[in-house]
Amino acid sequence: MANSKKQKKAASEDGAAIKRTLKFMASVAWKERPSLFVVYGLLFVAQLIQKAQLVILPKFLIDELMLILGGAPAENHLRNVMIYVLLICGCNLLANVMNNVANQWRSVLQEWFNEYFEVRLAEHAMAMDFEHTEDPAALDQLNRAKEGISWYSGGVVGVLNSVYELVCNIAVLLGVSTIILITCPLLLPVQIIGLLVISYFNARNNRLEIESYKELAGINRIFGYYLFQLPDFSYGKEIRLYDSAEMMIQKADTEGKKMVGVWDTLSKKQCKNAWGMDIMNAARDGISYFYIGLLALLKKITIGDFSMCITSASELYRGMLGVVQGCQDIAKRCVYANQFLKLLDYPVALSKGDKVVAGDTHVIEFSHVSFKYPRSEQYVLKDINLEITSGEHLSVVGLNGAGKTTFIKLLCRLYDVTEGEILIDGINIKEYSEEEYRKLFAVVFQDFQLFAFSLKENIAFGENENTEEVEKVLRLSGFYEDAQKLPQGLDTMLYKSFDEKGTELSGGQQQKTAIARALYKNAPIVILDEPTAALDPVAEYDIYRSFDTLVGGKTAIYISHRLSSCKFCDKIAVFAENTIKEYGTHDELVNQKNGIYAELFAAQAQYYVEAV
Repeated sequence: MANSKKQKKAASEDGAAIKRTLKFMASVAWKERPSLFVVYGLLFVAQLIQKAQLVILPKFLIDELMLILGGAPAENHLRNVMIYVLLICGCNLLANVMNNVANQWRSVLQEWFNEYFEVRLAEHAMAMDFEHTEDPAALDQLNRAKEGISWYSGGVVGVLNSVYELVCNIAVLLGVSTIILITCPLLLPVQIIGLLVISYFNARNNRLEIESYKELAGINRIFGYYLFQLPDFSYGKEIRLYDSAEMMIQKADTEGKKMVGVWDTLSKKQCKNAWGMDIMNAARDGISYFYIGLLALLKKITIGDFSMCITSASELYRGMLGVVQGCQDIAKRCVYANQFLKLLDYPVALSKGDKVVAGDTHVIEFSHVSFKYPRSEQYVLKDINLEITSGEHLSVVGLNGAGKTTFIKLLCRLYDVTEGEILIDGINIKEYSEEEYRKLFAVVFQDFQLFAFSLKENIAFGENENTEEVEKVLRLSGFYEDAQKLPQGLDTMLYKSFDEKGTELSGGQQQKTAIARALYKNAPIVILDEPTAALDPVAEYDIYRSFDTLVGGKTAIYISHRLSSCKFCDKIAVFAENTIKEYGTHDELVNQKNGIYAELFAAQAQYYVEAV
């Protein structure tokens, strides 16, 4: 009983998914490229012409030839023979021309829609809440959507192709059924019984394929990492120096075997159903040929009728099978493509407000903020209380794992707090428009990313690319002189992904570029998470020395393990044991007996003295 209810529920959900997906695909095609429907119109007409040329015209040609062979005056029938021959050739030529034109047109449209969905998928992935980028379930859904809308369903063209084939088969079925009812009516039950048995086996195969697809989603994502990420040259140093190639290959081989195992199991299960279909096909053909041959021997039908009945029987079966398999194929493709719609519907992690951030000065307040990552029961931050006034420079310090970067993620609203609230100018940040709120921050995370764009594009991101401003921030970050030495200056492409003349920047140069990017945004709140980690001591000192120039009168939050940087900040927050243990100025904390900051600073004192 329980299984029956589950099956009914699953069938109902699949039915709703199919309707929704068909509506979505048709609306996208009609809105973006309505010419696709003209293509299907041409193909449909060509299909009807081909079927007429295959089924009907040979009957009349054969009957005319049989009359001549039977002794009828040749001069009375040769003209008809020539007409039927020309009609057969003409129909064949016309249908082929129409098919070639339509298929070429369809191929172009298919490539266009493939790119269209790749772009939509990328846009949606970039727009999804950041929390989902670290959620395995969301990543699996993204992979299912990517594969479902391309390889498995064929996208818009793949789904609409199945609909078109179904319509064609229905039209052919109606035509040949009429012929068979008139000439050899007992063929209908034979074909119908054969169809029912074969459809049963085919449905079982489709069910097995969909189950395997769901199982493969997670495996494909892991295998894709080994297949596409690890060969990247950026991993080259670690793989060679740590002699890890064999381990990487073994991991890839393990995941590959899992994938092959799923396909092997699927093939073995489907093989039994294929045998059943082959046996049924052989029995159906044998009975059909015997029946039609008997009618011809008894002279109840002509030789032309015999030819037409044989072809009609074959087309009848193909038509009926095409209708059943077409419905199954549409259902299967829609189930796959629906994974894309499921991704579009993926639940929002963060509620969005609509308030505009007003004014030029802003006060940040953390009020009893606690946080634990989704799917985790352990608090990363607990009862954080902190106020940052406009223009204040705050240094955040603490050991690894103390929650410093998580503190920044919450402020930037990449995650929502678990308890408490974060306020900007006395208003909960959840009430602000996401777009407006993000304009407040220019951030350099410790794991920042540069892209295979030009240096200028990596800094300005294509929006209001002011060369003078780009040069200004490069000077502030200390990268201007090196940037001028690049082959194409600011227009030099980074990395060699798309340009063999692309430049590979050093770690320090990359960090300076990221700092320049943050400065170019000119946001009122600047956040630097370990901004000097890859810089040499001289470059680091230059950054410290020009800190006030870098951030000016803006609010600044500076995370660093190097406590010499704290001298340039107004206040220091010391994170430990998932909360703020100490808070004050450098002088206050360094003189606090048995204080965490005092101990950390003392441990680094020799470096601090050298730097100052």
